[in-house]
Amino acid sequence: MSTAEYAVGTIAACAFAALLFKVVSSPEVQEMLSSLIDQALNTNG
Repeated sequence: MSTAEYAVGTIAACAFAALLFKVVSSPEVQEMLSSLIDQALNTNG
């Protein structure tokens, strides 16, 4: 690959990482993940 292709790939990867971080850091997703972990560890009773 040429340098320009690496640059485009790097920018795309960074954009995807930023989008993923935005989704995962949303309160709804955090609550869902917390609930899932609680159920997996059976800490709800």
